[in-house]
Amino acid sequence: MNERPARSGLEPLAQAEAPAAAPRPKTIRSAVRINIRGRSVRLRGLRLPSTGIWRWLAILGPGLIASSAGNDAGGIATYSSTGAQYGYELIWVMLLITVSLCVVQEMCARLGAVTGRGLLDLIRERFGVAWAVFAIGVILIANGGLIVSEFVGIGAATQLLGVSKLFTVPTAAALIFYLVVFGNYWRVEKIFLLMTLVFFAYPVAAFMAHPHWGEVARGAFVPKLHRDPNYIFLLVGLIGTTITPYMQLFQQSSVVEKGGDRIHYGSERVDVYSGAIFSNLMSIFIIIATAATLHAIGKNNIDTAADAARALEPVAGHFAGIIFAVGLVGASLLAAAVLPLATSYAVSEAFGFSKGVGLDFRRAPLFFTLFTGLIIFGAAAALIPNVPVIKLLVWIQVLNGVLLPIFLVFILLLINDQRLTKELKNTRLYNVLGWTTFAVITLAVAIMLLMQFLGLWGVKLFGS
Repeated sequence: MNERPARSGLEPLAQAEAPAAAPRPKTIRSAVRINIRGRSVRLRGLRLPSTGIWRWLAILGPGLIASSAGNDAGGIATYSSTGAQYGYELIWVMLLITVSLCVVQEMCARLGAVTGRGLLDLIRERFGVAWAVFAIGVILIANGGLIVSEFVGIGAATQLLGVSKLFTVPTAAALIFYLVVFGNYWRVEKIFLLMTLVFFAYPVAAFMAHPHWGEVARGAFVPKLHRDPNYIFLLVGLIGTTITPYMQLFQQSSVVEKGGDRIHYGSERVDVYSGAIFSNLMSIFIIIATAATLHAIGKNNIDTAADAARALEPVAGHFAGIIFAVGLVGASLLAAAVLPLATSYAVSEAFGFSKGVGLDFRRAPLFFTLFTGLIIFGAAAALIPNVPVIKLLVWIQVLNGVLLPIFLVFILLLINDQRLTKELKNTRLYNVLGWTTFAVITLAVAIMLLMQFLGLWGVKLFGS
């Protein structure tokens, strides 16, 4: 008799543990001869799946690397501004966002595993072309703003090194275009990732700055709210830079690309949870470092990249600016390539057009035209003179926070559609956490927009 599947349909995490390594070589020395369409083929040196710690590194690697690279120009600016202006008071928000990030990203990974299709493809199939076009509009606005922020970050970082953005921004745009369209982007991507590793200096800087750990704990576990419109503004910015529509698209597409399936789903969950926790832990250290160095001396406003770099002075001293610039260039270059690429994939996928870096303009005209247009737009906007860099970066993250509830509704409706997900639909706990996340973010966005609107007329929503 066949066993009935578990009610949740999810493989328990315990079953995802790597089996004990067997005493056998990792390479099959003997050859195997098979027949393919009547031809005899001899296969030699077949690799066995990784076991033990190597299997776990293979599972966790992509999530951890993507999470560390996710602290790009906009993220650094928002977390630094938070620490400088409010010290440790918003760390509790980051803890709550971590739970929400785990829930949202896991739902997208599960959608990818159970359907084998991307998010926009499912939106078109389930809700129709009109809603797919609406979702594409949201993506273009959100990701277009992020692409601008990455080129702004490149310009700000290279100016710290004494090089004008009028040279470096167009050069970066041309380099990214060449690598993706004509070169080998995936090899150079590793260099960009290595450059972002300098941001691991933030945890060290957080400890070396000797923060008041009692205040850190109070900020983490004792929620404190302000009626200040800027407080709500930064809160929405924190949400927008931590849970962005781009992350949901990337998460689901990456699971589809890896060939995740609905039966052996434990490794995907481990990757999602580990990546989300690690990413937000790094973000919290950025807040602590800036709070202990900048807020502590009364430097509450961060206007330039040089101001943000000062948070690394406890560990880097006079070289803080250089280290900050190198990391910011690497993270921004990586995101400036991945964002337009992912956006082009999503839009092409939504309407069934050809896509892929292995093609060319003739075989995938929409894909490459959109990719090229986004790069040109981002680089051109970043060259606008006298732009307040840090404020612009934070504003773009706030915009992502405003647009986020739209995507959350699509995700929650799709994951609860039993025709798509069958036994892998949301449990009651996931629905409570998911819809609560949607309600809280929507409420914060509504309050922020109302306060900003009333502020134009000199009216304070909560009084003095």
